[in-house]
Amino acid sequence: MRADRLVSLVLLLRRHGRLSAATLARELEVSTRTVLRDIEALSAAGVPVYAERGRHGGFELLPGFQTELTGLNHDEALALLVAGSRRGAQVFGLGSALASAMLKVVDALPESYRDTAAGAAQRLLIDPATDLLSRRVVAEEVPDTIVAEVRRAVLAGHKLRIRYAAVDRTPKWRTVDPIGLVTVRDQGYLLATRSGEDRTYRLSRVLAAEELDEPAQRPDRVDLDRTWQERSTTFRTGGDQVAVLVRVDPARREELVGTALAVRAEEADADGRLRLELTFQDSRHAEWALWQLATDAEALAPQWLRTSLRNRAAAIAACYGAPS
Repeated sequence: MRADRLVSLVLLLRRHGRLSAATLARELEVSTRTVLRDIEALSAAGVPVYAERGRHGGFELLPGFQTELTGLNHDEALALLVAGSRRGAQVFGLGSALASAMLKVVDALPESYRDTAAGAAQRLLIDPATDLLSRRVVAEEVPDTIVAEVRRAVLAGHKLRIRYAAVDRTPKWRTVDPIGLVTVRDQGYLLATRSGEDRTYRLSRVLAAEELDEPAQRPDRVDLDRTWQERSTTFRTGGDQVAVLVRVDPARREELVGTALAVRAEEADADGRLRLELTFQDSRHAEWALWQLATDAEALAPQWLRTSLRNRAAAIAACYGAPS
């Protein structure tokens, strides 16, 4: 909305001082011509913004033009600034809104808190783009138009029609009653019901979305954290689970157990290795978990898992056995 953009423009000038039209256009994600029209509108409304011509010119507010909200203390402001660094807003299509909100938070601080809170926030990093091994955390790309439509239906309490591409299935249209949105490790999920049955949809697999006028059939209040925990438990205990007997180096135990759904039994062998009976989601899950540990873990049963791991190792050996 233009009103929000005008407020953001004023806050940018207050925060950074003199800025060129090109810089303002980039920050506000609009054209330079739009910025010039907005400057004219602000001047007509009595906002003391003036232009400085020349190579280093730009737009600037007259000194002393500000209002101050004193309701935030230092720790409250710091909490908001740190929370604003999280990428959940990007997953739900609220990235530009978050940037605008953070400008307003900083601008609302009393002068005595402004610099210290912003500086302290730079010392705290939440969910960096890579881990210690430089493995990049890749957020799923979901078109803003789809996320916006889903978000509107969730917040308005309306039914939602989505074209969903489940794994290994032909995309289909379905009408659901949205309950809430959840983001986990930069992956977004829609929690909903369909014909009264619980459903969880991954946002990256939603190919199209349409908010309907019909009210959603859902409770007025929801404990989203509890709902997510319940659905996670159902997911872990469903499907084609497999039981695996494994011998593992004690130093790698936690790594292996951390990937399994459950530990059914555990005992120590005479040679110091641990013998574990584990449950995995399915055969691919079990094979992946054991492969990560190489010779530090050995699958004792079932036989199909031993055969699968042996075939994979043989294929790798054949690949690197030939001269390059």
